[in-house]
Amino acid sequence: MTFSQNLQTVRPHDPPGQTTASFSAPLLTSLSLCEGKIQSCILLTGKCLDGDTLSVIENPVTVSHPFHSEKTAGVTDTRRVQGWLKGIHSTSYAHRLVRLLAAVCAVGLLGGLVVGVWFLVKLLLRPSTSQSPVGLGDTKETPFCNVTEDISISDPRKVFYRISPENSLLEIQLGKLLTWLPVCYERWNSSLGTLVCRQLGYPRLTKHKGVNLTDIGPNYTDGFIQITSDHKSSLENMWQFRGSCITGKVIALQCFECGTRAKLPRIIGGVEATLGRWPWQVSLYYSNRHTCGGSIITSQWVVTAAHCVHNYRLPQVSSWVVYVGIVTRSSAKMAQHTGYAVERIIYNKNYNHRSHDSDIALMKLRTPLNFSDTIRPICLPQYGYDLPGGTQCWISGWGYTQPDAVHSPDTLKEAPVPIISTKKCNSSCMYNGEITPRMLCAGYTEGKVDACQGDSGGPLVCQDENVWRLVGVVSWGTGCAEPNHPGVYTKVAEFLGWIYDMIENY
Repeated sequence: MTFSQNLQTVRPHDPPGQTTASFSAPLLTSLSLCEGKIQSCILLTGKCLDGDTLSVIENPVTVSHPFHSEKTAGVTDTRRVQGWLKGIHSTSYAHRLVRLLAAVCAVGLLGGLVVGVWFLVKLLLRPSTSQSPVGLGDTKETPFCNVTEDISISDPRKVFYRISPENSLLEIQLGKLLTWLPVCYERWNSSLGTLVCRQLGYPRLTKHKGVNLTDIGPNYTDGFIQITSDHKSSLENMWQFRGSCITGKVIALQCFECGTRAKLPRIIGGVEATLGRWPWQVSLYYSNRHTCGGSIITSQWVVTAAHCVHNYRLPQVSSWVVYVGIVTRSSAKMAQHTGYAVERIIYNKNYNHRSHDSDIALMKLRTPLNFSDTIRPICLPQYGYDLPGGTQCWISGWGYTQPDAVHSPDTLKEAPVPIISTKKCNSSCMYNGEITPRMLCAGYTEGKVDACQGDSGGPLVCQDENVWRLVGVVSWGTGCAEPNHPGVYTKVAEFLGWIYDMIENY
């Protein structure tokens, strides 16, 4: 299957390579000039050693001789030989010298021919890195990008947060230490709880409370962490190490539940998604027509691509309808569902429709969603974490299954795609520096699977332990499933602060 985007980048072809004719022309000119020069050497018995040689090569014209008759030519030639070969008394020796010079010139000509042929063969056999990608049926002849993939990325975070699955305690790990330390209840408030939940990729805090250490089975002897509220935006430096907790209580948290799905069977060998497999996937309709995909992140907010809504500004908000909890978009099925009206559309102010940078937008629904097995939100990424190349992720959508298709399919499609490092995706054999820090790439070098028209705004999701996270938003690409041109996605982790601000303020 293929999946690439509403907006495609079209770059000019590389200039054509040097042709055989342009390489061989100087070689043929040298051949004819040398032949003429040999003849001149024979006629002039040594004329080829005078100072006009260089000018003849630079300006190859016919050599004219100031002789009017064969007789005069003979006399003049004898005098010139006598003047030029002083001390040589044998004319036969002069003729042998002329023949020797002609032979040397011929050897030089032959050597030049061999060198020219060698360069010509090397030019024709050299692989071309600027070759345009061919169709999927010709992938064996396509020079795939062989840039070394970054298989590991150093995590820049100094403090790691987690909520213990056993007792919901908030725990912190400092640097590379293996010990997880609980957080003291002193000076704690709900704002800190919201910051921690968002640090972990959850939009909001659900519940927090202090738990007595005496009620917890194991004894904590390695110490505790105290979180302060001195900083409002980052938890990186909002902690202090403590040997004990004054109140004898530690924090237990419950964050907004997301990124889970019902355990449903998958179609063996198929690419059609079952109902509830991707419960955060939505279909965005504009004027009663499927236009883009999107992802549920809260009961009232959907993430999509800016290029999906950039041309549909207010007052056309009323023309948008969001359909949730569906996998089939046939007329009969759609008649059974009631779409959700859109109250507000916000696209990132830094969105650039030419470079596709900051291609992300939010839709606020007029009425909240009722979550179920088929309608659930997706978690956002954690702060400061970058997925290494090769990480297996998934895309889904109702986009075209062929680049030249006329209609998008009725059934939701799914496909696995690996993350491609920015280093590789930005190499000259892929997107040649067009990938910004707010983008990421996913797909295959040979172009087997990709997003396509109609998938824009849809999710690129990756599983983090038991939680699914919205890592990317389908944004752009060159063609659909073309070799060396994987799909390009908006990197959601770069817009976490913007997303949370919009949710809070609107």
